[in-house]
Amino acid sequence: MTVIEIRTPSGRCEIRVGNAAKELERKLAGRECVMITDANVRRLHPAFFSGKNTIEIPPGESGKTLPSLEEIYARFLEFGLDRSSFVAGVGGGVVCDLAGFAASTYLRGLEFGFVPTTLLAQVDAAIGGKNGLNFLGYKNMIGVIRQPEFVLSDPAFLRTLPSEEIRSGFAEVIKSALVADAGLFEFLEQRHQDILDLHEDAVRTAVAGSASVKAAIVQADEREANERRKLNFGHTLGHALEKTRGLRHGEAVACGMVLASRISAARGTLAPDDAARIERLLASSGLPTTAAADPESLMEAIRRDKKRDREDVLFVCLASIGRAEIIRLSYRELGEYIHDLYQRR
Repeated sequence: MTVIEIRTPSGRCEIRVGNAAKELERKLAGRECVMITDANVRRLHPAFFSGKNTIEIPPGESGKTLPSLEEIYARFLEFGLDRSSFVAGVGGGVVCDLAGFAASTYLRGLEFGFVPTTLLAQVDAAIGGKNGLNFLGYKNMIGVIRQPEFVLSDPAFLRTLPSEEIRSGFAEVIKSALVADAGLFEFLEQRHQDILDLHEDAVRTAVAGSASVKAAIVQADEREANERRKLNFGHTLGHALEKTRGLRHGEAVACGMVLASRISAARGTLAPDDAARIERLLASSGLPTTAAADPESLMEAIRRDKKRDREDVLFVCLASIGRAEIIRLSYRELGEYIHDLYQRR
């Protein structure tokens, strides 16, 4: 069992990589709890919800909206939750976001924890205290920052996932390595196929390594004043591709990391050979390195992104593999890079 802690002004979070069922039973002993999950997770893991008050939401990103939140609040009322009640989100990133947001805002804040069941949630979405909802098609435009009490990540859950979801989550593992852990990146180069094939030792190392990167960054900068922005590496273009092309999150971020690596190399901060290593790892992991898109549509989506700052974008580049830096790019400069990327296709 690997244990990682986050201590921030909004609370303390304990991340455990290991047997989630046993740990959840221990964490919830003697507490009134409501479980939030989706239909797929409940069908695949019924034992987690046996005898517990459970709220089931529709699966998928389309459910991460204000109407879904209102339904959860209504169920909280039905169950008679009070300020001593506990909320446990068991599922992927959508479940964690909705459970965390609902718990953080109901009765001015209930305690909550997560059991993430996807690789993407185990290494990213469940960690860090950001709990957001989509609004008018834009990702996580409404949200709060509040730490869960715990995150219990069990590699056994990943056996029920389709391979494309494993690959999508793996993109975020690569991102964590690129921004803060060169040793982890080398491990991923060597063992990426073992991770994708769900060899337990490789998965545990990847999940724990990625979680450790994010935990350290969040502890240093919970509110994203500076350091935490580095976790957005690849996400400027990635979120735009998600919105305009409907790609999975990890697929879109993989394309975004290629663009960011090329920009880093063009600006002279990243060695061209390292940019090639990044693209090679993504491709050999079955992730896309580019996607058909209209550059103008991408720029329109980027202009509505949360990372904008007036007429600039706070863009994450690499100073080297394992070391990220934040720069300002004007929309004009970024647009030129994106047009150049698509002219090369």
